[in-house]
Parts: sequence; C-alpha cells; structure tokens
Amino acid sequence: MAVTMADISKLRKMSGAGMMDCKGALEEAGGDFDKAMEIIRKKGQAVAAKRSDRDASEGCVLAESKEGYAAIVALKCETDFVAKNEQFIALTQDILNIAMDKKPASLDELLASPMADGRQIQEHITDRIGVTGEKMELGFYEFLNGASTTSYIHPGNKLATIVAFNQPDVEYQVGRDIAMQVAAMSPVAVTPDEVDKKTIDTEMEIARDKARQSGKPENLLDRIAEGALQKFYKESTLLQQEFCKDNKLTIDQYLKQQNKDLTVTAFKRVTLNME
Repeated sequence: MAVTMADISKLRKMSGAGMMDCKGALEEAGGDFDKAMEIIRKKGQAVAAKRSDRDASEGCVLAESKEGYAAIVALKCETDFVAKNEQFIALTQDILNIAMDKKPASLDELLASPMADGRQIQEHITDRIGVTGEKMELGFYEFLNGASTTSYIHPGNKLATIVAFNQPDVEYQVGRDIAMQVAAMSPVAVTPDEVDKKTIDTEMEIARDKARQSGKPENLLDRIAEGALQKFYKESTLLQQEFCKDNKLTIDQYLKQQNKDLTVTAFKRVTLNME
C-alpha cells in the first residue's frame, strides 16, 4: 500500500524518528503502525549494539526536590548537538519525574521502571538511540532524603546539585545558596569527619613530598602535612568552606545565622563538565 505524508507524520509523532526512517518502516510494515514502531525500535537496538564502545561524554543533567526527597539524573550522549535537542531533554525530564515519583533504590531499578506506555525507561533510551544514531546511557542517578531538601541546575544542563538539611522548611534562598555553593566549590564532604581515609592519606603524602622537595627536615614533615590537611579541610569540606557570596563567613556560620541548629546532612553533585 502507498504510504501517505499523514501516515509518516503520525509515525514521526509516535516515535520521534526521522521522516525517511518513518517512511521506510511504514513501507516495510505494509502500513501497520505497530509493526513500523517495532521496526524502528529494532533499529535502535542495532545502533545501540554497534555504538556500545563509543564515549558518551555529553548529555543533560537535571535535578528536583520535593517533600524531603531530591534526585539528580544524567542522560548521556555523544554530542552537544543531541544533548540540546528538545526531545532528548524531555526524555531526561520524564526519567527524573519517574525517579521523583517512584523513588527507586538504584540506577538499575530506575532503568527498569515503566514509563507512561508501560515500557521500561531503558527501552525508551534505546528508541532514542535509533532516532539519533548516537550512543546514550543513563550515566547517573543520585538521590537524598532529609527533613528538607533543595536542588539546583546550572544553566546549560551539564551540572546539578541536591542538598539535604536536618530541619524542615528551610528558606528557599538559603537552600539555593547552599546548592549553588556545592555547584561552584565542589566540596568532597560535609565535614572533615566524612572525608575518606584514602583522600586524607593522599593529601598528607602530597604535602610531605612538597615539603621534602623544598628542603624541609624529615622530622617536620608530618607537622607540615597536618597543617596542609587542615587547609584542605577548609577548602574542600562544605561547612568549613568560605561562603561564595560573603567570604567573611563559612558555610557553617551562614547556616547558624539562619538557625543555630541548622546544618547540612548530605549533598550530591553531578557534572558532565571536565574538571
């Protein structure tokens, strides 16, 4: 049967695939839309297998917070051109919406979650691979629970943060300030106590090597390294960092100005930017 422009337009709307792909699928399926959709999906699977070894370093990072829960998702692709595509961003938003609604415990659980049509998120990602011809993957899924939470998406959709607090009803601007601080200053932990031993050992050894190379005596190296570690804590742990908007205050002091008991319990930061 002859394929009409109306049929092609309908399938394009259903699948998001290009005009020629839709035309070819409809012709192969004899005008059957369900079969045509299956043909397009199989193409996506074939392209996904073919490009599995490609590097997906671009993408879209989105975050949201609501009622003590916050999540970040990052859908990755190969090029910035695809990352800025409206349908790609919309798919990322749909995935985030499901994460906020279902609160899955892992990335794999999120990928297996059904979308509106009952098909899994992973299947929809594979469909988009067939449409764009690029490798795509859900690169990150992070979430937090807290008495209150906040989120921040940096312009360009390449960086997002979420933060959890120990108290409910944190003022919007305060939450946003802390989320932006995490985005800008990339802390490694909330407090020094949360810094892992490997990071501490690495920072201490770097400081010893620098002191040794500058001619400092061996008996002073540990003391010098300890001083360098304290500087690292000040620069790299959130509550000890200088507040970006007022460097006369630490983040801990800024929070205490709002409420003497207010503090951050956790944060997550996801970026696709090279750092």
